[in-house]
Amino acid sequence: MKQSAKQIQGINDFVVKFANVNGTGSASANHLFAKAIFRMGIPVSPRNIFPSNIQGLPTWYEVRVSKNGYLGRRGGVDLMLSVNPQSMEQDLRGVEPGGYFVYDNTKPLAPHLRRDDVSFFGIPLTEMCMREFETPRLQQLLKNVVYVGALAALLNMKFTILKDLVADQFKGKEKLISSNVHALEMGYQYVTENYDCPLPIRLEMGEDVVAPHILESEHILMNGNTATALGAIYGGATVAAWYPITPSTSVVDAFDKYAQRMRIDPGSGKKNYAIVQAEDELAAMGMVVGAGWNGARAFTATSGPGLSLMSEFLGLAYFAELPAVLINVQRSGPSTGMPTRSQQSDVLAAAYASHGDTKQVLLFPATPRECFDMTVQAFDLAEQLQTPVIMMSDLDLGMNDWMSPPLEWDDNYRMNRGKVLDAKGLDEATNWGRYLDVDGDGICYRTLPGTHPDKGAFFTRGSSKNEMAVYSESGADYVKNVDRLLRKFETAKSYVPKPKTHPPVKVKKPKTKQKLGALFFGTSASPCYEAVEMLAAEGYPIDTMRIRAFPFHDSVDEFIHAHDRVFVVEQNRDGQMRRLISNECEIPPGKLIPVLNYSGTPITARNIASQIRDNLNTKGAEVVALHPEKA
Repeated sequence: MKQSAKQIQGINDFVVKFANVNGTGSASANHLFAKAIFRMGIPVSPRNIFPSNIQGLPTWYEVRVSKNGYLGRRGGVDLMLSVNPQSMEQDLRGVEPGGYFVYDNTKPLAPHLRRDDVSFFGIPLTEMCMREFETPRLQQLLKNVVYVGALAALLNMKFTILKDLVADQFKGKEKLISSNVHALEMGYQYVTENYDCPLPIRLEMGEDVVAPHILESEHILMNGNTATALGAIYGGATVAAWYPITPSTSVVDAFDKYAQRMRIDPGSGKKNYAIVQAEDELAAMGMVVGAGWNGARAFTATSGPGLSLMSEFLGLAYFAELPAVLINVQRSGPSTGMPTRSQQSDVLAAAYASHGDTKQVLLFPATPRECFDMTVQAFDLAEQLQTPVIMMSDLDLGMNDWMSPPLEWDDNYRMNRGKVLDAKGLDEATNWGRYLDVDGDGICYRTLPGTHPDKGAFFTRGSSKNEMAVYSESGADYVKNVDRLLRKFETAKSYVPKPKTHPPVKVKKPKTKQKLGALFFGTSASPCYEAVEMLAAEGYPIDTMRIRAFPFHDSVDEFIHAHDRVFVVEQNRDGQMRRLISNECEIPPGKLIPVLNYSGTPITARNIASQIRDNLNTKGAEVVALHPEKA
């Protein structure tokens, strides 16, 4: 081993990155590593960065270990495990000065792959596996497990936890358990015999873990798409119509799995749900709208390209005032973009989905727990407001495991169907009209098909009509209708989730008299909280507000006006949330300062802090500014 003069040190606070080849079975081994750290009671945040092809291209898996409970990416790599020759030069460049580089030295490392400020650890992974295991496929798969065992020794992981996880994963398959445990032991033994263990960066159980922005003491590891599917189950969804598209496919896959257990009639054994794979996204959205008109709670799941195709039916549902729920798991665009890369780049497309004067209700979850809660709420909102509700997740949240508060359910929950007249209500109504605003809140009373034998029947149309749902090309009727829809959108402000605010971290001697604020949403939240603490340590206190819904609550406007500079952190090129805020709140664009990342990899705390620091015309010695593609 070649050691650097100065090595990074840290207990329960570092970043490990795995560099593999897609299709080699590394994902399960890397997940085993992350899950073992979580089982040790240490906060961990894993991210899978993978290509859209089936196999052959480089793939990475980044694991953030943070005793302070930071769930976002920090930026930089302290230990790189690189077993992909194709990306090895790039992987080595990404290691922090004083960091560690672990590699397969079955073949000698190329002379140009050297750095004097990095410690190298060679392990003959391929040679060991070829000697111990018979088939090429088994040799390849277990090579990944060998390096997990090696890291266990280097980082002081509790080995018994790894063995228990293997036993859980392959329960009932004793041969697989024994071969995987043997592979773990091979890596562990080789490293302990050849290197000083553990490294200066290591894991220790029993550390006093305090997470400033995570108040709950119990947590689970879960991805957002699974939580969303469970939210649809508990929210009463019985119809899912969809067309497969990365990264949203697993939402409906999980919904199907849970529905097979929880949507079966106990008496007859028949299914109480319908899942339809449509011929395209346009048809899928049409089915959801039709099911909503008929009284079912229905949803679809898609990503950016699907949202574009669905916009016509979203406009119909908005104008005809029909409930529908759309789960949009965002990815990089435009066009088909990068299907396996994450962005927050559908904000404007979703907010104004469809042509004409249209405004859609959006929800912005930041954790799997919020994916669950907001999906349930989306179905209530869709029926209360009689309009589409779009939940704006993204690939990072949807497909990666997040440390999240456990999902909770109130058994007293009852679905809020909104203003729906039953047969008795129709009999008592003296002058019922489908588009009459009786209460002045812009929300009309509706009735479901078949409710009454001779009352309540109406045609739902996307063309212009009067208050009685009768076709009309009168300009006055049209203006009255769309003005009421705008009034309903104002009412929605009191229905949707309010923003969450946090006061600035206390600074003894602030370096500025300006009041600084930061606005963000979704998966930008965790790295933004960390960046704010970095900047507070440098003397810059920043208030924060996490936006959770559109239309914006009045407090968003108040927050902006209470500060001299407001940074808007988001993951797209054009600052779409900044533009939406400026447009809807009538804020001069110059007051909102964009902090952007659109590389396809999730934004890092260092990236955010660097951009804000540059705007403040200052520098911080201990925070490394990294380009997005290197973060």
